[in-house]
Amino acid sequence: MSKITAIIIDDEALARENLQLLLAEFCPEVEVIGKGENVEEARVLIVEKKPEAVFLDIRMPSGEEGLELLEDAKLGNFQIVFVTAFKEHAIKAFNINSIHYILKPIDIEDLKEAVAKLLNYKELFLQDNSNLETYIESLKNLSENIHYQNESSKITVSHSKGIKIIDDNNILYLEGDGNCTNIHFTDDTTFFDTRTLKVYDDILNKNKFYRIHKKYIINLNCLTDYLSDEGSYAQLQKDVKLPVARARVADFVKTIKSL
Repeated sequence: MSKITAIIIDDEALARENLQLLLAEFCPEVEVIGKGENVEEARVLIVEKKPEAVFLDIRMPSGEEGLELLEDAKLGNFQIVFVTAFKEHAIKAFNINSIHYILKPIDIEDLKEAVAKLLNYKELFLQDNSNLETYIESLKNLSENIHYQNESSKITVSHSKGIKIIDDNNILYLEGDGNCTNIHFTDDTTFFDTRTLKVYDDILNKNKFYRIHKKYIINLNCLTDYLSDEGSYAQLQKDVKLPVARARVADFVKTIKSL
């Protein structure tokens, strides 16, 4: 069984003990090697114990001290799992940057999924050190997204060979493929992601992207025409023509008139 070492940082002693017990019972692949109640103690533990993961409680929007630890990620090859009750903006930022998080009260399946991601990323780091650099860049993007409450133009996705950061300005459209998504770029390349189209509908900037159909989300900046002579279609750059669902036509027309 692949193992990963971790520390737990939470200002509530009962919360630290509870998470350690849950990990011991349901995620034996995690070895808890230290616990602390604040970022200062986290820094000491990181230097002394050199953990591979940090389970970090952070409060929004007053949790600036927790965000400080993101700046320290570059000092070691540890991953961060955020464990707390977040506001919507923070959850969106986590999903955009593909950063591990668990909401309180902790759900066992969510905990197992987060640990599985930790182990997967650990393997990706071992395969190619550039994956660690990409992960650290994702943490930096996350910090900026949360701290400044801004809309990110970069999306992090993990795949079988590593971690990739995508600039959403280069996306032409996204196509749902069952529980996965094909991302089509303006340079005619594509990327297959195991996240659903709904996830992208939630995390993409609504001022830039529009879901025209249950199967398609388009980049409005790449829209050239709306065609309604034989059905309803969105004409994009690269001679791409995609159907607009009947139920979405009225709102889509209203949206493009306001562009």
